[in-house]
Amino acid sequence: MIKLTRKFEGAMLLLTDQKFQSMRTFKDPDQAIAIFGPQNNHLTLLEEALDIQISTRGEKVILTGSEAQVIRAGEILGQLELLYEHGSRIKPADVMSALRLAESDQLDQFMRMHEQIVGRDVDGKPIRVRNVGQQYYVQSAKKNDIVFGIGPAGTGKTFLAVALAVEALRKNEVKRIILTRPAVEAGESLGFLPGDLKEKVDPYLRPLYDALYSILGVTHTNRLMEKETIEIAPLAYMRGRTLDDAFVILDEAQNTTTQQMKMFLTRLGFGSKMMINGDISQIDLPRGQMSGLVHSRHILQGTPGIGHVQFSASDVVRHQLVSQVIAAYNRDADNKHKE
Repeated sequence: MIKLTRKFEGAMLLLTDQKFQSMRTFKDPDQAIAIFGPQNNHLTLLEEALDIQISTRGEKVILTGSEAQVIRAGEILGQLELLYEHGSRIKPADVMSALRLAESDQLDQFMRMHEQIVGRDVDGKPIRVRNVGQQYYVQSAKKNDIVFGIGPAGTGKTFLAVALAVEALRKNEVKRIILTRPAVEAGESLGFLPGDLKEKVDPYLRPLYDALYSILGVTHTNRLMEKETIEIAPLAYMRGRTLDDAFVILDEAQNTTTQQMKMFLTRLGFGSKMMINGDISQIDLPRGQMSGLVHSRHILQGTPGIGHVQFSASDVVRHQLVSQVIAAYNRDADNKHKE
């Protein structure tokens, strides 16, 4: 068990009434380089997020700014040091994750999240949760047979669900994986698309293929699909089936109708688990048609055995600007709603 917290221990020097300075020395150049990041880009992320100045001298880092933010930056650097000692390669996403946790006074969760391995990718590297939202999502999947993950794109819902499904298959907890999406998105109808069925639906299902390829590799994925151990199909193909001993993932669930969502949920068989993901701010259904995801969240809230996890812009694990873009659009939507 690794140590979970490390407080910033650098001495604090008062420069003015508003500015404080603190210095920390890391053990060796390798550790410092890993924590600072290429061209000190990890430190740049801290500077921009916390409105402080950071300078380096060899293995030393000097933090200058308000007392609270200098302390916060130091505590984050302490967590990154623990992560390095844990044998993990520090990435910009780790810095952003630590910043978000610190902002919500949950920095003590940082190393707990990195201890939790969801599965392994095609190269054998561990797949870990990256933020509190993902942690709740994984915990909910372990406790419930049906889990709704609702939130913006880029929060890792699809990838994590696929990772959990693959791990369940590897452990023989299920016999097959079924991944599905509504086949009509962005105002396009399959009937008006060219080509045969596979050509028509593959563009809509591509994110599911991408997640499988990242975790299992192309060859292994295709082999399991040939054996029908893994099935990727439009939602309409679920009708009339009972899905026993299966890990079933419904992606882009905001584009289901209420009838489609009812049809899907009632496919649940013995020994099966369902993960339903969607972003209710990106509904492409015809105006006036209720989203099955919105409806099911309303009527199933509090039902035993069904988990609900709400992701936010702060859970986005893509480029740091993506979460800011999402937050800006959400604010604009809220303002229009108030008007």
